[in-house]
Amino acid sequence: MVIYGFFLGHWFSSIFIQTFFHHRYASHKMFTMNKFWERFFHFFSYASQGSSFLVPRAYAIMHRMHHAFSDTKQDPHSPNFFKDVFAMMWHTAKLFNDLINNRIEVSKKFLGNYPTWPWLDRFGNSWASRLMWMAGYIIFYVFFATAWWMYLLLPLHFLMGPVHGAIVNWCGHRYGYQNYDNGDDSRNSLPFDVFLMGELFQNNHHKHPNRPNFAVKPWEFDPMYPVLRLLHFVRVIRLRRADA
Repeated sequence: MVIYGFFLGHWFSSIFIQTFFHHRYASHKMFTMNKFWERFFHFFSYASQGSSFLVPRAYAIMHRMHHAFSDTKQDPHSPNFFKDVFAMMWHTAKLFNDLINNRIEVSKKFLGNYPTWPWLDRFGNSWASRLMWMAGYIIFYVFFATAWWMYLLLPLHFLMGPVHGAIVNWCGHRYGYQNYDNGDDSRNSLPFDVFLMGELFQNNHHKHPNRPNFAVKPWEFDPMYPVLRLLHFVRVIRLRRADA
């Protein structure tokens, strides 16, 4: 039971911070927050993603490129141009690293208005930090795993953030239904996207990229939106469109 709880805790804390902080805040600025809360959630992203920490600046730039070039050859991670999800993940990882290290020229329209914390971003992206977290996961499993197959979950812990991104970008552009013709292959993979906290409403999101509620039909449910409304109510964030 300890391992199950640990895995689910890591899964949901990681996908929460990716959709809340990296996606809806850093990439789209669907809401605002003061500097204290921005720093709090920036650090929480490091603590929850651990060895797979995603630098918010690079994430935001890449995601803005994804929207601008959705399912074309310029899309950073369209499944249309890769033989499998692993090839897409590898390509995305290389581009992500190039963005972090400023090795490619990026259009000014994709730059700015995202959170940066230089020392944390630099340390979180270092091999020293990633290996430290990986060692911590292994030690935890040594103490609490009760069956050999539980160790097979470790690669998911190591790559939790990229795994979430790969599921969303692969499934969200290949499987499901479409409410809108967006000129791309974006789809809504699930009408009740609990496990990815609304991220699989890709078709809806590509139609309304700045809308904080990814669900648009009466039968759809975006579990992140009530959380945003609550955080807006207690004044941790201010939604740009609180009534959306």
